[in-house]
Amino acid sequence: MKTKNERIKHGFKGQQMIVLPRKIVSDFLTKDPLTKGIYITDIGYYPKAIHHYVEREKGINQHILIYCVEGYGWVEINGKQILIEPSQYITIPANEPHIYAADEEDAWTIYWVHFNGTLAKHIVELIIKHSKDYKPYLAYNENRIKLFEDIYEQLDRGYSDDTLRYVNMIFYHFLSSLLYEEKFNGTQTNKLNAVSTAIELMKQRLGEVLALCDLADTSNLSVSHFSTVFKNETGYSPIDYFNHLKIQKACQYLLFTNMSIKEISFSLGIEDQYYFSRMFSKLMNVSPKEYRNRNKSY
Repeated sequence: MKTKNERIKHGFKGQQMIVLPRKIVSDFLTKDPLTKGIYITDIGYYPKAIHHYVEREKGINQHILIYCVEGYGWVEINGKQILIEPSQYITIPANEPHIYAADEEDAWTIYWVHFNGTLAKHIVELIIKHSKDYKPYLAYNENRIKLFEDIYEQLDRGYSDDTLRYVNMIFYHFLSSLLYEEKFNGTQTNKLNAVSTAIELMKQRLGEVLALCDLADTSNLSVSHFSTVFKNETGYSPIDYFNHLKIQKACQYLLFTNMSIKEISFSLGIEDQYYFSRMFSKLMNVSPKEYRNRNKSY
């Protein structure tokens, strides 16, 4: 462990750091409808942060996010030391006592943000819920770094109301890229591949009746396992999801064609037009006829 006088909180070659004036935070960010949910208070980039060390016995009143892209470091939360490696990030909840530091042999390069807002606690809890030991692994993605750099560059030019709204709306996107990395990167797990394959089959065969076993066969899973995976990923059972797609297509037919309700029902593989109308009304809160009359452009 380095001696106390060798530890550095700030001051690294190539560092970037912006601390928003607290008056702007209190007068605008905490009150504006578009920023009060989530807003940045401090943001920075520390390359090769040798001897970087921060200790806060009572924490701070902002949440902290540290994203390590190179080198190593460690964070101590609740008396537990957590090692941080490249392509990992860690979130430290507000008011949580903590210590963090760069590795003595191979100091980390980090992007970091302090943030707050009425929704911030919920997002931090969601991040921690989705992570292991506070530190999810992230595949490097240049687009994510560009989001961070855009936020920094905009704030570096000033703090107009529109700039503050713009950067904090980007920050929402940045946080979503951490929480939902597979969606952000466009990659899929085997589970998602199974679900996507089934959904593609549904789209191709909207005019047919598909049994649950037909959908499960696309994934080589048992019907019960497939149903569980599908619902976990989409929030709906496979058959409910298939019916949603049928109603989505029905909306297009009602708006963009002159097909009768009976013809639409038949085209979607539903022989009983009255059953179709009841299904449509249940999902759209209006009958097919009302939907067409309210929305069709002439």
